[in-house]
Amino acid sequence: MSETRYPIAYQLYSSRKFLPLEAQLPQLKAMGYDAIEPWLPAYEANPAGFKKSLDDNGLACYGFHMPLTGLADEPNRYIDIALTLGAKYMIPPFIAQEERRATTRYWQGIGETLAKGGELAAAQGLKVLWHNHDFEFAPLPDGSRPIDHILAAPEVYFEIDCGWIKRAGADPAAELARFKDRILAIQTKDTAPVGTVEDDGWTATGDGIIDWAAMVGLFRDTAADHIVTEHDNPSDWQRFAKRSIDHLRGLGL
Repeated sequence: MSETRYPIAYQLYSSRKFLPLEAQLPQLKAMGYDAIEPWLPAYEANPAGFKKSLDDNGLACYGFHMPLTGLADEPNRYIDIALTLGAKYMIPPFIAQEERRATTRYWQGIGETLAKGGELAAAQGLKVLWHNHDFEFAPLPDGSRPIDHILAAPEVYFEIDCGWIKRAGADPAAELARFKDRILAIQTKDTAPVGTVEDDGWTATGDGIIDWAAMVGLFRDTAADHIVTEHDNPSDWQRFAKRSIDHLRGLGL
């Protein structure tokens, strides 16, 4: 992407504890956000109504988080939701710990499930992206990593969460470079120093230990067309949202 302004989306999961969600939309627009990245169940009951709320506030939806089981068992339902929301990207973000297996074959199977959903999505002009946490970067017994198997198929793309990569003990800069052609969205989650208890150790983008300025060039080398801010448990969501977008804009992103 050329050195122009990235659209910036806000992951609505960040302020899930501060209802009503609809009241947050005009505030986010006023801060300068371009879009909302919703999570289940924010849009589930009434996707068309959620889209209207976004439209009424001048906000887009580039992608949305959804369950992996939804992609496997109800792909057409979630494709319809994507089309209703005007989203391009369908993003499964998580596998519960009790379901994970430390075998290459298990993670190859996850990649195959995503690829099958990606093929169906592609027929409607959509793409499937995986959103990472920390567990995808823990080496398996054979030395490979779950993330490498998840992204093995060309039908599977990546929403990279830099904060979780940092917490995994990996290097966000190295992963941005490694997967640059697969990364379609960049989540700028930031983390405080190890041992921080406040807000579960998460911070606004720019207030933590990740050197975002050093990664601006890497951002632009990826295939990403937008940035997403997220905080897993902010005590003050408005402060997080405003400080994060201001920091990113200050970097020229």
